[in-house]
Amino acid sequence: MIVVNRFRVPEAEAETFRGELAAALDPLARQRGHVSGRIGHNVDDPELWVLVTEWDSVGSYRRALSSYDVKLGAVPTLSRAIDEPGAYESAEPGTELNRTATRSLG
Repeated sequence: MIVVNRFRVPEAEAETFRGELAAALDPLARQRGHVSGRIGHNVDDPELWVLVTEWDSVGSYRRALSSYDVKLGAVPTLSRAIDEPGAYESAEPGTELNRTATRSLG
């Protein structure tokens, strides 16, 4: 599972925000089910930033968000994200895409 959090930050705050993103990634990276994470800066729009994390499952990501360390160290920065859907499932050929029905019943 991939999570994409995008942020719009004034250029004057860029270096400070980069540090905040790194600090937010740290407690996320320590959570069970975390696979990888990286910070990005848009090459065309200097006010756009991204935090991309990969997780074993949607459950591991959601459990990570309820961790005390994440609530304290990441959620304040994550709350600045652009309000848009950010959780993506793997869609490589051969993978089953999400269905509207609950998977545990099918």
